[in-house]
Amino acid sequence: MESDISQAFQEELICFICLSCLTEPVTISCGHSFCRACLQLSWEDPQLPVHCPMCREPCQQKEMRTNIVLKKLVSIVRQASLMKDLSSEEHKCVSHKETKRIFCVEGRIILCQLCSNSHEHRGHKHCPLEAAAEDEMERILKQMASLWEKIQENQENIEAENRTTTLWMDYVTLREEMIRTEYRELHPFLCKEEKKHIQCMRKESQYVLEKLRKSEARMVQKSKELRDMFQELMAMSQEPYVVLLQGLDDMVRRSESMQLSMPKGMQPELSALPITGLTKMLRQIQVHIFFDKITTFHYKMNLFNVLRKFSFGPHLKDTSEDSVGCYLASWESLKFISMKYYWEVDLQESGDWAVGVCEDSWLRNTNQIIDSEDAFLLVCVKEGNHCSLLTTCPLFRHYIERPLGRVGVLLDREDGCLSFINVAKSSLMYKYPAGTFKNPVQPFFSSGHEGKTFNPGH
Repeated sequence: MESDISQAFQEELICFICLSCLTEPVTISCGHSFCRACLQLSWEDPQLPVHCPMCREPCQQKEMRTNIVLKKLVSIVRQASLMKDLSSEEHKCVSHKETKRIFCVEGRIILCQLCSNSHEHRGHKHCPLEAAAEDEMERILKQMASLWEKIQENQENIEAENRTTTLWMDYVTLREEMIRTEYRELHPFLCKEEKKHIQCMRKESQYVLEKLRKSEARMVQKSKELRDMFQELMAMSQEPYVVLLQGLDDMVRRSESMQLSMPKGMQPELSALPITGLTKMLRQIQVHIFFDKITTFHYKMNLFNVLRKFSFGPHLKDTSEDSVGCYLASWESLKFISMKYYWEVDLQESGDWAVGVCEDSWLRNTNQIIDSEDAFLLVCVKEGNHCSLLTTCPLFRHYIERPLGRVGVLLDREDGCLSFINVAKSSLMYKYPAGTFKNPVQPFFSSGHEGKTFNPGH
């Protein structure tokens, strides 16, 4: 009768997925329990709802709660199994014929009482076998949790690199068409220069595309390595305590080493190739702008932080200083209504900056929506050693070399378009299509830093 109860009791501690004794049991909304690792693998599909592997009831959230009672019961069963294993002749001390109940931490070996007091082990740290087994189980679970985070991080990087590859190809196509149009408007007879420009851009873009594909392939290979390691740790976590106590060190070292070198996504960019005579021609219609309105904006969100997350990923966290929309901005009170205007803005080594034109309504709006239709800006955001260039209205990322020194702005009120020029390279960065805006606009600049006073128009 007692053996039947014991058998039924142990059967309730079996995971439906792996058919082994539960490891770090978690319970989901329907009431069923599984190993945490088993459920993580089962629920890896990002689509919701997920379903209970046992009863197929849908779950709207991937919520797993550690079942403390089940965890304690599993520990009791494992401890009992450990004592049973150690009572066999196989695990008795050969020298002293005593049961081994002490674990030598330095030697990673199970000892009897007399061996633990021997000259060889006397100076080592020892602990009861039961406590050592629980410590090793926590150690492997901690390692699995860390490894799972890396698996998810790497998967996000694979998806991001795949998106970047698609965006890169689309961007190159768009830029090629933009350069062709610019050459035909400015230099309709310089066909050879136009052709050479396009060929250089295509060659560079193809080289970058190959690097992007190789980068994604490395991430896919890393994913396989991480998952194999995770499966190995899973298998070890289901072994009896007596095996866990003696076979974990090498596995943990390999897992930790594997997590140190994670492949990172690329930040691709095209070189800023010059268009013959572009800067020289534009300076013939240059106007000198004095940004006479200088203030620190205190808005509900930070323009640069929002675009930083858009460029480099949502995992970036706001700091207490950057979470609000506090940054230096300046603008020219003169409103441009007609004709063409060209001016240059000195970036003065700013990390984050925004330059362009905007309407009065955008300056007065404390919400400052990024994709509103009254601000046409070229924005640079910096994260670590990487920078990203974007234009607003609509929000669009540009894979082009960041300008150093001065940015030129060409406003054509007659056609309702706006161009941004890399002055040092005499290169067109972006041109808004004709008819982009109709209302009066005024020059705008922001450095992204509070307390720095300068006039970028000088």
